Amino acid sequence: MPTEIAREHAATQHRAERSARLVLRGIALNAVLAAAKFAGGIFGHTYALIADGAESTLDILSSLLVWAGFRVAARPPDAEHPYGHGKAESLVALAVACFVFAMAGWIAWHAAHEIITPHEGPAWWTLLVLGSVIVAKMWFSRRMDSAGEEVGSTLLGIEAMHHWSDAVTSGAAFVGICIALWGGKGWETADDWAALFGCVIIAFNGVAMFTKALRDVMDTAVAVDFENEIRTLALGVPGVQALDKMRVRKSGLSHLVDIQVRVDGELTVREGHAIAHAVKDALLASTPHAISDVTVHVEPVK
Repeated sequence: MPTEIAREHAATQHRAERSARLVLRGIALNAVLAAAKFAGGIFGHTYALIADGAESTLDILSSLLVWAGFRVAARPPDAEHPYGHGKAESLVALAVACFVFAMAGWIAWHAAHEIITPHEGPAWWTLLVLGSVIVAKMWFSRRMDSAGEEVGSTLLGIEAMHHWSDAVTSGAAFVGICIALWGGKGWETADDWAALFGCVIIAFNGVAMFTKALRDVMDTAVAVDFENEIRTLALGVPGVQALDKMRVRKSGLSHLVDIQVRVDGELTVREGHAIAHAVKDALLASTPHAISDVTVHVEPVK
């Protein structure tokens, strides 16, 4: 593997490993919250909390999938994958989005069953459990979202949205339990209706997750500002007189660039090659852009 690709991949691998560690912290958080939710739901007579606990348990499984995705994405390019394994991140993101849809349907089915089944009303102290869950989930969601933006990870952003969905469903359960406690007898199913409402929010969030992941899989064009920054860097290289075509696609935690530069037609092949190499070096050195490979085509100025 060429030295420059190895160097740039090392940076991508570092970002992947950092993201994987954050996901493991999320798994630990979900394990603690799942135990608290199940205990609160069983002893506090509220299905909304039990459903929340089941969701946190399933979240552990999906987060393990996310962790595995980062581990695969961190692998260096090889003979079978010359562009690296970055697409593993996008594929796992799609899988997590589908997982969220399935989870919403499962919780909705059980919530509907509880609505038509007579049961005891929730205990007041379950609100304390839910309040703690909401605070923890919102805090971790913001932390993960910031980390996702910093390393340029679609998968971390989707995982952050997943944690945010958990906070929203817990908030809905909180409101439902408040209504059940305030209404008294005959309002025992308020928290079940809240769980059902939370499923709708999860489903809408799942659509956003799926769309975001699909954009990466389909190699959707990057933001115009990002393209303009790359153009400015390339045009700043001595000898580059103009740019023609340029394509940028996201591959996991990095980007791949194909660019066509125009140089003086009187230059020798060696001189043109040197300019192309300088363009490549300039783009690879732009660490904020997380570019792992650049292909430069040289054309003479007419």
